[in-house]
Amino acid sequence: MHSLNFKSVLTAFIFSITTQVFAQDYVFTSVNVIDMVGEKVLKDHYIHVKSGKIHAINPEVQGIPTDKNTTVIDGNGAFVFPGLAEMHSHIPTTNSDDYSYLQDVMWLYLANGVLNVRGMIGHPSHLVLKEKIKNGEITGPRIFAAGPSLNGDSVEDANAGNRMVREQADAGYDHLKLHPGLDMPKFMAISTTAKAKGIKFGGHVSLDVGLENALLNGYLSIEHMDGYIEYLIDDKSKLDPQIAGPFSMLLAKEANMDRLPTIIELTLAQGAWIAPTLTLFERFFGYIPADEFRLAPEMKYMPGLQVQQWVNQKKMLEGQGLLKEENVIPYLEFRKKLLIALHENGVPIIMSSDSPQVFNVPGFSIHHEIEAMSIAGISNYEILKSGSVNVAKYFEKEGEFGQILPGASADFVLLKGNPLENLEALKEIQSIMVRGEWIQKEKLESELERIEKKNLRK
Repeated sequence: MHSLNFKSVLTAFIFSITTQVFAQDYVFTSVNVIDMVGEKVLKDHYIHVKSGKIHAINPEVQGIPTDKNTTVIDGNGAFVFPGLAEMHSHIPTTNSDDYSYLQDVMWLYLANGVLNVRGMIGHPSHLVLKEKIKNGEITGPRIFAAGPSLNGDSVEDANAGNRMVREQADAGYDHLKLHPGLDMPKFMAISTTAKAKGIKFGGHVSLDVGLENALLNGYLSIEHMDGYIEYLIDDKSKLDPQIAGPFSMLLAKEANMDRLPTIIELTLAQGAWIAPTLTLFERFFGYIPADEFRLAPEMKYMPGLQVQQWVNQKKMLEGQGLLKEENVIPYLEFRKKLLIALHENGVPIIMSSDSPQVFNVPGFSIHHEIEAMSIAGISNYEILKSGSVNVAKYFEKEGEFGQILPGASADFVLLKGNPLENLEALKEIQSIMVRGEWIQKEKLESELERIEKKNLRK
């Protein structure tokens, strides 16, 4: 007679419960569906969810499917869309079994309608987090994890670059993140091995590499629209960071815009994507003082020490005189013009704000990014695409998520109003569906209240 291992039985029982939760079938009635196949709203429809997938989307007049295993939810005229994304996140890390802070950050994303997150400073704990979310142990958005930074310091030489790329690909990371300081031999080793391993890569553009070389050798995701201003500067001797300032912001007035069509054409030809992070530059490198941002309502959800570190980082730049209006305004205007030029010429955008980063609170910062994109001149529909359809396309998973279609993952957000008409509606979340798990407004609000109390300043 075989003896049973209690731990194994308990694990199987928990897994069974989790599976049953995600296997719950729902019918959401009286909803207006923004399926992201086009700008048209499917009015007075129902969405049938079975086993974590979207089973059907039909007009209510065709009749609503019901059976004893299906929970019918009155959508009460809600507008349903596939949710938002944060494609440049600095997901916190842990070196222990305590994932509580990471879980808090995941709730901040969910409470703001962010259902997909790409980490861009990697750590082994992110692979564990991804798995915990996937199996239902932690509630959170879908995670795409980049590996640890590949930069001029971490990559000792070309051989090290080859080895690190292989290790990250074999470990199961979804992406490589490159930071500044790479020379051409190191960069080419990373590029060559990444292509051989079939792993996407992108990030900052090292000065010694330059935007042209980065694009020609497989850069897929250009973070912060980095490298463009450096390409547009005729006198390359001015690119010394001591002269140009962070991200060459002090050279905005010297950008030769006549060169822009050539580099846009190359960006298109190479199939690269843009992660703009407009709000990072408005808040971290903007002229609004740190002491004003520290009082923003969403700062109550962040640890006090974290907020103080952000204050110190920005005040250091303020103390150096870098963030005067005469320096900042031309640079921010340049970034808006660059984004619109890229967008209007067909370069795809993935929604990114860079959080948690200086005064960018997870989830909340995406709404600042959306506002900045709108002010720059991007339409509501195109903004929504950047956080849904485009994310799936970027990861070559179109149809699996990012749209409300039969067969796609049951990921969507129910809103009180229509975001195609008013982007403020994105903040009025009634409930969310995450891979078949229905999370109501009350739960989202209770998690925010819990996180606020946890970080109460004493």
